[in-house]
Amino acid sequence: MSLSIPVASEVERRTIRKVVWRLLPFLMVCYLLAFIDRGNVGMASLQMNQDLAMSARVFGFGSSLFFVSYFFFEVPSNLALQKYGARLWIARIMITWGVVSACTALVHNAPTFYLLRFLLGAAEAGFFPGVLLYLTYWIPAQYRGRIVATFMVAIPAASFIGSPISALLLQMDGIWGLRGWHWLFLLEGIPTVLMGIACLFVLTNKPEGAKWLKDDEREWLVNALASEDRTPKKVKEMPLLKLFSNRYVLCLALVDTCASAAGSTLSVWQPQLLKSYGLSVMQTGLLNSVPYAFAAVLMVFWGRRSDRTGERRWHTVIPMLLIGVGLFATSFSGSLIPTMCMLCAVLVGAYAFKGPFWALASSMLSNSTAAAGLATINAIANLLGGGLMVNVYGWVKEATGSYALALLPLAILTLISVATLLLLSRSASGQGARNNAKAV
Repeated sequence: MSLSIPVASEVERRTIRKVVWRLLPFLMVCYLLAFIDRGNVGMASLQMNQDLAMSARVFGFGSSLFFVSYFFFEVPSNLALQKYGARLWIARIMITWGVVSACTALVHNAPTFYLLRFLLGAAEAGFFPGVLLYLTYWIPAQYRGRIVATFMVAIPAASFIGSPISALLLQMDGIWGLRGWHWLFLLEGIPTVLMGIACLFVLTNKPEGAKWLKDDEREWLVNALASEDRTPKKVKEMPLLKLFSNRYVLCLALVDTCASAAGSTLSVWQPQLLKSYGLSVMQTGLLNSVPYAFAAVLMVFWGRRSDRTGERRWHTVIPMLLIGVGLFATSFSGSLIPTMCMLCAVLVGAYAFKGPFWALASSMLSNSTAAAGLATINAIANLLGGGLMVNVYGWVKEATGSYALALLPLAILTLISVATLLLLSRSASGQGARNNAKAV
């Protein structure tokens, strides 16, 4: 994992590399498992929906409940992480979501599917914004774009790795009297529990307690992060309820919604879209992984480029435009190859967006608002992008009979999000020119 980190001194080089190699690979594996457990329902649906007689509307609604509970529990979870420490709280999150994910094998009708998806969202809530917050404790701002992008490679990698694995697990159909989708949920939930236990031994809450850093490395990192605390922020300290009405937070949430909607909707529905072209389960699993392979490579390149240039605004806008163009084109595609090309474009945009966007978002939040602010942005984006748009896809598909046309509402949402970011960044630039940002 070469990050090509620019350094100003020997101690800085040593410290950043040591922190990156200590934390990043481990957190990436944790996030990889999160997205496998979250998105494996898409592959499971190839058998499960028929077994349980679930319509597209029922499956879409049940899948969206994950994002509803995620929304309600995300901010409290991130505040708990801030209070109890990342080591204990991330371990708690992973163990509970691994157990719930494995228990999805017990689903036997629509109500139990609804219940388990809701519980999975509640269990996982807070993991992603918690890791983002945790990285602000360890990674100085000038490195954050590439680090976040590298960490978030776990999302497309989850589908790239998870889709073929899930397809293979579906082939275990009939072993010990279980269906393939039962084995899928059981065997993909267990590793998450084991990694949750490992968190207790690998993670250190803050640099001050890092015995694996030398004294000069620890001192440099603490001072570097402390100097950032004095930088003026767009969103200053404020009560939690007021944070939910802050225009920067709300606009950033709307911007994130477009990428969240594209990624979440395709993770749930893309296997069925591809299978509608007459593919087998194994062919669907293999083709479903292809767009995520492109996304994994290009999101790291884009995050590094954003850090190298120091530019966040257009490095966020360009991937959003790619999402919009890809969605519009896919909506009117009638054959497999053009559809695959456009799905690649959508998912490259959805994941290349993340590194620059979260670096931009975290730079606008003060230390006192970072925990709740990052969680609020992510929670709203997941509720709208996952909870709402996953449902909208199901409604449109049921009404039109077309998996491709159901992507059109997502394309419209993307255009709205692009306009929001351009207006927001223009406003922020204007306030920066006046040398301060006022919290609204």
